[in-house]
Amino acid sequence: MTLQSDGASLPEIAQLGPWFHNLHLPGGLQTAPDHPLGDFPAYKWRELGSHVPADLTGWTALDIGCNAGFYSFELARRGAEVVAIDVDEHYLRQARWATERLELADRIELRRMQVYDLARTDERYDLVLFMGVLYHLRHPLLALDLVARCARRLVVLQTLTMPDAPAPEPWVDLQFDRRDVLRLPGWPAAAFVEHKLAGDATNWWVPNESAVEAMARSAGLEVVARPGDETFVCEPRGLPAAVAAELDDVAGDGS
Repeated sequence: MTLQSDGASLPEIAQLGPWFHNLHLPGGLQTAPDHPLGDFPAYKWRELGSHVPADLTGWTALDIGCNAGFYSFELARRGAEVVAIDVDEHYLRQARWATERLELADRIELRRMQVYDLARTDERYDLVLFMGVLYHLRHPLLALDLVARCARRLVVLQTLTMPDAPAPEPWVDLQFDRRDVLRLPGWPAAAFVEHKLAGDATNWWVPNESAVEAMARSAGLEVVARPGDETFVCEPRGLPAAVAAELDDVAGDGS
């Protein structure tokens, strides 16, 4: 996709800042060239891209927590019809601006909504990106259940994790008097952040990798690839019936 020479300028980029996504715009401009994480999130996409079909023609995609839209743009370039959602109007404003500059407005629909709003929609998507969101949520398992319910083919889950040992063999039924094993290294666990982590009061939970995989399985997602650090590519196998019924209650459809 090309951009008219007068389609973007450094003053415009500065006015829309601060930017968390370093977008590469036609003409060589970047939105956050001095990002503390480097060329972010381009380096994450270089890890992930080969695990997503190169041709997404005919696919629908949902980008949850789209921020300025980097991942949405990459999916749209591969042919997907993308719905991109975020709760922050600041980032949606950036995404609208960039979508027009990249001439992708016909393939991307931007909505202001949160992940929990998926409880009240019947929309389904072939591919769901759920990246950099889970640990910002007070109710992460509910959110993951909702993500799994709306996904047809693939879910990409990325989240902050805490270092830990490899997971032990999972117990099918842990006996009450064996609760001591819950403290073993590698047992699925998540640390609760009451105040702030890295200056951010929305960092609520930091799971270990065992917990991420266990949560995914409990939502009916099978981890099929680990393309990079803290990134899990999953295929939906169907929500457990009891979980599906509970989500219907959350949506107000239950009796």
